[in-house]
Amino acid sequence: MTRPATAAAQPGDLPLGVLDLLKVKAAAPSPVPRNGPTAQKGVAEAFCPAAPQMAAGAPVAGLPGLAVLDAALTGVPSSAAGAGGDTTAATVAAETAAPASDGMAVGALDAAEFRAQGHRMVEFIAQYLETVESMPVRSTVQPGYLRHLLPPQAPEHGEPFEATLKDISSAILPGLTHWQSPSFFAFFSSTTSNAAILADALISALNVVGFSWIAAPAATELETLVLDWLADLLGLPDGFHSTKSGGVGGGVIHGTASEAGLVALLAARRRALDRLAAQGGLVDAGPGACVLGATEGGSSASNGIKFPWHNPEDVARQRLVAYFSDQTHACVEKACRVAGIPECNMRVLPTTAASAHAITPEVLLSAIQRDEAAGLIPFFLTLTVGTTSSTAIDPIAPLAAIAKAHGMWVHVDAAYAGMACMCPEMRHHLEGVHLVDSLASNAHKWLLTSFDCTCLWTQDSKPLVKALSMQPEYLRNKASELQQVVDYKDWEIPIGRRFRSLKLWMVLRSYGAEGIRAYIRRHVALAQWFEEAVRQDGKFELMAPRPFALVCFRLKPLSAGARGGMGGGGEDGGRELNAALLEAINSSGKAYLTHTVLSGHYVLRMAIGAVKTEMRHVQAAWELIQMEASKLLQEVESYSARRSPLALEGA
Repeated sequence: MTRPATAAAQPGDLPLGVLDLLKVKAAAPSPVPRNGPTAQKGVAEAFCPAAPQMAAGAPVAGLPGLAVLDAALTGVPSSAAGAGGDTTAATVAAETAAPASDGMAVGALDAAEFRAQGHRMVEFIAQYLETVESMPVRSTVQPGYLRHLLPPQAPEHGEPFEATLKDISSAILPGLTHWQSPSFFAFFSSTTSNAAILADALISALNVVGFSWIAAPAATELETLVLDWLADLLGLPDGFHSTKSGGVGGGVIHGTASEAGLVALLAARRRALDRLAAQGGLVDAGPGACVLGATEGGSSASNGIKFPWHNPEDVARQRLVAYFSDQTHACVEKACRVAGIPECNMRVLPTTAASAHAITPEVLLSAIQRDEAAGLIPFFLTLTVGTTSSTAIDPIAPLAAIAKAHGMWVHVDAAYAGMACMCPEMRHHLEGVHLVDSLASNAHKWLLTSFDCTCLWTQDSKPLVKALSMQPEYLRNKASELQQVVDYKDWEIPIGRRFRSLKLWMVLRSYGAEGIRAYIRRHVALAQWFEEAVRQDGKFELMAPRPFALVCFRLKPLSAGARGGMGGGGEDGGRELNAALLEAINSSGKAYLTHTVLSGHYVLRMAIGAVKTEMRHVQAAWELIQMEASKLLQEVESYSARRSPLALEGA
């Protein structure tokens, strides 16, 4: 649909138009002699078979997309790239052909040079987005390939911009797994959009470091505003809203859900220790009697490791216990390690297929009661809405009620699925969220906002700020001292921070809530189609419920007799058979999936979420899966026939 340039983006345009190519045309300049690396014959080929062609700037067989990019860079027209051009051609060629005469000492932010190079970079990105579908989804290079394509030392003198772009096309892109490919079905997608790409460019140009309000007032206030917008769109209670909570709660943007989980854990630890101190529970263990943690076989202080200090808080920390399930993301265990929670105080709660791999109230309550009886302090529970392995959903309401009754901090990791709750029909997955202390969700997974951008909300920021606040003299200022403003450096691990809210704000303004809902619903509909296709094929079976856009399935294992010892199933539960199928799919370059293990079963994951994925890509992936499965089963059958008693007797 054609619209006037000043018209707002329409919701109906989003599903197919969110990565419409950036049409800022700049004619390709005259070919520039390459001032880049030369592949070492023989050695480079061993790491990357296409090295000789890439080093020569020639199109690479099997990588038509790279050939188009190369044509765009050299100025040689191709049927895919098109000649294209305008009156800026001479300027672009002149200003990008050679580095500034002053060696960039003064010209690093030259506006004219940036304008010319910016046109070239936009065209490069547009060409990439146009052709990424034709590239192998998973990279085919071998470890160490890049050392043989790039020089061992940095250049002493600046090189032409075109030479750098050419090296990106010939050396860097072949070494990438293409997350923006419409046939990327592996990990949860890292989405982006025109608005996010352009916002990132603007963020880099402004380059503010907004650690405090005074350092970048607009950055701080826009972050508060946009997190309130999202809290409303997700239907979060007023306690998570900065304005509606009276400034007690609110949101902050982190880089990843790993950072958000660690921050929540540190806030929980601070609150637990403060409560213990208020109850007179911080006991000085005496010189040389600080306990690090219980050893195997006991939980009393006498079983611990002693250190030559006796800070009461250090002693108390070793009694704190964190709870999460065997399906929780590994970042939570990592956060516990960083925060000094002993491994013996991490409770990994078991889940089963019967509970759809979610934590059950009975399992949680039993674990808490055992620990309290042993004199330990339950202080932190992580619940997940959309686990990585299968998008399992821990029931928030009953689990949070148990945890709150025992004084625990409840954190919800909704990194993948949280933003889906913008759709009213999915919001029930957050039922009971009013009972939790913090919630995190990744805007870079399902909100068209390029990596990295994680939103963390809390209903009480005081423990968080108390755990993380630092006030060195050189950062003191009147607004902060009078507590008139929020300083987000006190809500995160780093001091410095990027202007990520600008990116999120531009995305929300560009596509609107309805446009984003349409985008999410399209992925869910595609996953529903794939799920039904698997269900109707007798060779396969579904391995977990599908609440969102991830389908877990496998090729049914063969009986030991049918496989004849070739690894078709039997005693290994189909692991070898499905691992072979997965590798056949991925090595084709036509699609990329990953695996997990659920209740001991090796399972394939089909995660639909790339921005440019359409029905034809999902159908093509299913046809590829069926074809590779049939070939694999034929090989097993042929092997079994050769190993049968009659065949062996005839031999």
